[in-house]
Amino acid sequence: MFGLSSKDTRFLLIVICLTLATPILLQPFPETSSLAQFNAGYPDLMQRFAIFGIFAIGFNILFGLTGYLSFGHAAFLGVGSYTVVWMYKLLGYNVLPGLLLAMVVSALFALLIGFVSLRRSGIYFSILTLAFAEMSYKLAYSVLTPITNGETGLQVYGTDKQILAGPGDPTSPHFFGLVMRDSYQLELGNWLFTFNYGYYFCAVIAIIAFYVSLRIFRSPFGMMLRAIKTNQTRMNYTGLNSRPYTLAAFVISGIYAGLAGGLLAAMDPLAGAERMQWTASGEVVLMTILGGAGTLMGPVLGAGFIKYFENIFSKINDSVLHGWFAFMPDGMEDFIVAVFHPFVGKGWHLTLGILFMLVVIFLPGGLVEGMQRIARLFKRKRVPDGPRRKDPEHRPNPAQHVAE
Repeated sequence: MFGLSSKDTRFLLIVICLTLATPILLQPFPETSSLAQFNAGYPDLMQRFAIFGIFAIGFNILFGLTGYLSFGHAAFLGVGSYTVVWMYKLLGYNVLPGLLLAMVVSALFALLIGFVSLRRSGIYFSILTLAFAEMSYKLAYSVLTPITNGETGLQVYGTDKQILAGPGDPTSPHFFGLVMRDSYQLELGNWLFTFNYGYYFCAVIAIIAFYVSLRIFRSPFGMMLRAIKTNQTRMNYTGLNSRPYTLAAFVISGIYAGLAGGLLAAMDPLAGAERMQWTASGEVVLMTILGGAGTLMGPVLGAGFIKYFENIFSKINDSVLHGWFAFMPDGMEDFIVAVFHPFVGKGWHLTLGILFMLVVIFLPGGLVEGMQRIARLFKRKRVPDGPRRKDPEHRPNPAQHVAE
């Protein structure tokens, strides 16, 4: 089905079900509960899960398969956002033309940067991509102000032409009349579930992006990228020119990043130079490593993990902590709040940093490896060994496959 094996089809169907049920799964606590602070089922955060999941999936095609570590992918994110906002200003608020053009422009931009950067490998490649991204950021911030509106950011004004906009069209981003910011709310008992149109638009694109990534992983092209990662020198000695393959992977990951940047502008019609900063490039590297580089679900898990901490833990302040520990005696309550204070609110980076260290030290394969270990505990699968094993040829045990 869909050109996939039965195992991959089941895997894709599970991903589709989880993605569509996200507004329910991320709202586990009732609204009246003190733990409702940890609910993440609101539109802005769910949209970011999907958008940065696309960004990380694309980055994983380059880094996870070829081993080329780029520190400049935020440049494509910014290019995609600027392209979509310009389409708003010239044509109208329909997101489709902007997203298509964002993919084309980011592909051309990635082709230019990749053609130059891939002439080097290792740390020199990373430095080149970082330099291109910083140049792009500085250009967008100052030199290209007539195009990017500088530090103010690009936005739509009432004086813009919007030649395709009709008198009855929505005045915010929409998909043929389906307004991205609109939602349907369902109240069940003490729960309030929000089904946002913008999230489901991003979710459908994220599922398509995941499916394309899955096909790339299983294709001969994906196998070639893995071979390049394993030993590029040996590949070159066989007479194979690996650069077209790495350049193709770089352009594909650039298209993913441009699409993610365009979706950010599709949810909020603004584009600023800060999306091109090196911190945004570093964030997608963390997402991929944290989730599991080279795996299919790892980048998505990493993106969700970081965005959850950024949006949920950063909102927990001293008032919330005092509410949680109000049942304790005053002295004990103040002590506990003082202990937790550095790890929440503005200190959420500290918690994320500690967790990142623990994952890298104890789970080199990322969160995916942790999930696999838990799954093995429940399976209690017994591997035959020693004289009880019925294998007179003494073949080696099959290695664990960590593709998903």
